[in-house]
Amino acid sequence: MSSTVFSSSSPARSIFGITPGSAPRLLVTAIVVAHDGARWLGDTLRALSAQSRAVDRVIGIDNGSRDGSGTLLAEAFGPASVLTYPRSTGFGSAVAQALRKLPAATAGQEWIWLLHDDCAPDQHALRELLRAASDEPGAAVLGPKLRDHLDRGLLLEAGVTVNRTGRRDTGLEPREYDQGQHDGLRDVLSVSTAGMLVRRDVWDEIGGFDPGLPLFRDDLDFCWRVRNAGHRVITVTDAVAWHAEASARRRRPPAASDHHPRRLDRRNAMFVVVVNLPFLAMLRALVRNSLGSVVRTAVFLLAKQPASALDEISALGSVLLHPMRIRRGRRRRRAGRKEHYPEVKHLLTPPGAGWRRFADMVQAFVSGEGPVDSPGRHHAGAVRAVTGEEPGEELLADSGVFRRTFASAGVLLTFLLVAVTLIAARHLLGGGALGGGALVPVVGSAADLWRVYIEDHHDIGLGTDAWAPPYIAVVAGVAALFFGEVQTAVAVLLVGCVPLAGVSAYLATRALVPSRYARFWLAATYALLPVGTGAVAAGRLGTAVVLILLPVYVGLGPALLARDRRRSRRAAWGFGLALAVGTAFVPLVYALVAVLCVLAAVAFGGVRPAVGEAVSIVLIVPAVLLLPWLIDLVEQPGRFLLEVGLHRADLVAPRLPAESLVGLSPGGPGLPPWWVTAGLIASALAALLMRRQRMIVAIGWGVTLFGLLVAILVSRVNVVGLNGGVPAPAWPGVPLALAAMGMLMLAALTSHRITELRRAGKLRKIAAFLTVVVAYSTPLLAAGYWMVKGVTGPLRSDMPAPLPPVVTSEAAPGDRVLMIRPAQGSAALTYTVLPGRAPLLGELDVPVPGRGEHDRFLWAASGLLAGRGDHDMATLAAFGVRFVVLAAPIDPATVRVLDAQPTLVRKTLGADAAVWRSLLQPHPPPARPDDGGGPHRWWLWGQGALLVVALVLAAPGARGERESLVPGSEAPHAAAADAGPPPLRAAGRRRRAGRAKAIRR
Repeated sequence: MSSTVFSSSSPARSIFGITPGSAPRLLVTAIVVAHDGARWLGDTLRALSAQSRAVDRVIGIDNGSRDGSGTLLAEAFGPASVLTYPRSTGFGSAVAQALRKLPAATAGQEWIWLLHDDCAPDQHALRELLRAASDEPGAAVLGPKLRDHLDRGLLLEAGVTVNRTGRRDTGLEPREYDQGQHDGLRDVLSVSTAGMLVRRDVWDEIGGFDPGLPLFRDDLDFCWRVRNAGHRVITVTDAVAWHAEASARRRRPPAASDHHPRRLDRRNAMFVVVVNLPFLAMLRALVRNSLGSVVRTAVFLLAKQPASALDEISALGSVLLHPMRIRRGRRRRRAGRKEHYPEVKHLLTPPGAGWRRFADMVQAFVSGEGPVDSPGRHHAGAVRAVTGEEPGEELLADSGVFRRTFASAGVLLTFLLVAVTLIAARHLLGGGALGGGALVPVVGSAADLWRVYIEDHHDIGLGTDAWAPPYIAVVAGVAALFFGEVQTAVAVLLVGCVPLAGVSAYLATRALVPSRYARFWLAATYALLPVGTGAVAAGRLGTAVVLILLPVYVGLGPALLARDRRRSRRAAWGFGLALAVGTAFVPLVYALVAVLCVLAAVAFGGVRPAVGEAVSIVLIVPAVLLLPWLIDLVEQPGRFLLEVGLHRADLVAPRLPAESLVGLSPGGPGLPPWWVTAGLIASALAALLMRRQRMIVAIGWGVTLFGLLVAILVSRVNVVGLNGGVPAPAWPGVPLALAAMGMLMLAALTSHRITELRRAGKLRKIAAFLTVVVAYSTPLLAAGYWMVKGVTGPLRSDMPAPLPPVVTSEAAPGDRVLMIRPAQGSAALTYTVLPGRAPLLGELDVPVPGRGEHDRFLWAASGLLAGRGDHDMATLAAFGVRFVVLAAPIDPATVRVLDAQPTLVRKTLGADAAVWRSLLQPHPPPARPDDGGGPHRWWLWGQGALLVVALVLAAPGARGERESLVPGSEAPHAAAADAGPPPLRAAGRRRRAGRAKAIRR
């Protein structure tokens, strides 16, 4: 067999070996491996022939190409210098077979230069590689800096490392461009086989590439073994090559393996790490890989990428289920593995980078891009035609979690709102139990709340089989995030509702309001509305949660109108879940959203057929998840106006004045003056002067007027608490928050007109400045007032125990307590039955039993205070009452009446409470047999399954084309890709030019 020496000076000199005496001191043999790469191979061959330091001999390898790659190799090198192997031959096996047929140099040092068919080296690449080889002692493997084949300035890699889970790490940011920031010679763990320069003697010593790794990670394994043998692997950034990554980016189907590229790459990655690490590090890597793969599989399933999930878990199984393969691989790599591990460990990816990769993946999943960090894709670079970016935007593009997190207006907003909240709620920090106003003192743990939610009989009041309110499960779930601390969870939701509402508004409206400055104002103003500060002061947990969720409704609502049915349905499932949570805290939310959804379906049903299906999903999901608790609301419509917690007359304004409604002030404690919101109202009124975007103005003002109308009606209706009490008007906080959101959205969506005014002239520039000042007056005045006055309301962080210590210490299981309190705003007394412990959050929201038993109990309690006789106390003992507690303020006349009862013995009398113990033996109802929960428990399991299904259907998938979500808007933020990718536009120009040329002829 003969070979052709391929060089720029003598392209046809035909010898197989190097003649003795004529061999150069450094002999370079180039090996070009091709497999269906004809579209790139021409560039590679031209780049090879143009090298300033010509190769000494060259050989081409064709792995069963079907696109003419073998012909191109034969034309360039000569038929005798081209070897042909089957399509199933891997890259490493092809190179090894070629080197076995190629004799080694008889004198001097020989280097092997490996080139892919899709890798075009720079004119001086080989010269720079050889220069670095001579300057760096011990260098056995060298690699060039790789850039993208299409986008020539985009960096692909300058050396490669890996973390202990096998994740390939180039150390580059997504779409990072080469500006010399990574230049310089340095030791690395691995370099790519595309352009790799290897000493022939080291190749023979190591044994070449592992034939068991035909595709992917063969370069990593080879370089790791070179390191373990005591040699150096360096990257030479002065040498540049352009790589298309055809196999990694799946631009051609791989034939060397029947496995999917992503699965094969992930399997090989785990295998290489496991067989090259020392024993203890290998065990830790196995555990880390197993747990990480399970988590990634779950994320892929949530992102609706079942193929990626299957590849991930299958790759893990193919490694763990073949222990003998691992054993053989570790035996072959035994030499030098432990001795050189300290050097290799220094080159591995730092542990913090793994968390950053996971954060990138989760962020992509949450933002709807999908966790695209698939193992088959080595680099984060993408073609500009796909992203729709204009030339030059890459230098300004955001990159990395740090910049995306800390260089944003959203983070600044969060810090400011948290600071304002901490200053305003300074007296609530620390202390004991949080409570007061509508919030009962918070005690217990998340486990206690779960028990209340799942049990089918509640020892509340006189005992009841009613369903527990579903918001208990939500609070228990949030408390689980804080290690079961319900106190912390309620404090975050209630006191932290101001910053949480601001962050929610900023993030949820980013698809609707493109300007981050407008969103900053919108979010800050929304968070500091009187509804929010009033909810904190009065302990209204329900309003606080809805205030956080309302921007989510606004962000998902327009997505129901999307043309893409899948996108519309996904938004509907998410909307339904969020609406179910809001309804559990404030049932009125369901009615408000239902009216708006029906109006949207009627208005847009003709042009968006999918809106009817989406609206149905939105309204059905909460109804199913909240059954049968929702049926109790339908049977008692007045409860729709209540929210969770206590309904007290001193927490609402008896007659809300008109200026408070117009100023979006719902009445009650802890509210700023009504004129604080004048800037917001003025901004919304100014939008009426706009001549364009009339539909946005109409919809915004329509929602505002609808919210104001409902607020007026709600504030005029007197309702009684769930378990009795004095009738009092309902609190109109949620309807006013909806009205404020309508104003905020229409002002934010028309805010770009301010820029037009600023550019128009001096007077209009002054008008634009004044408009901004007036708009920002609302959040600034609200924040200043709240910080100065603080949380002025009944909410406290040092609430005393609801029951005196003598009761909780002496009460036996099953004992009940009759709590007597003066009614708010009247001389009457209220009677409450409690177990012999402090009530848990939500227990007082469980409906009382039928009127017969309840009326009998009230008759006995009122008779006890009236002094009718011992038979009243006997009746109370039959209900299990052992203690009678008179809460402050203590009425001396009531104390004398209770002291006169012969069956009562006073235990204590203080400023906060007086306690009597009954001499009669209480007779609590017998314990119910445990039947496993019966239908109650089965229904809860069914709801849990429905919740999981809804979560999966609502999870974001891969992001498609954007479209305008705001009816009537010009959508200036639409993606450039909507107009078609650049190649299509170029083809259109060529066709038009051809037609014009034909017409001229």
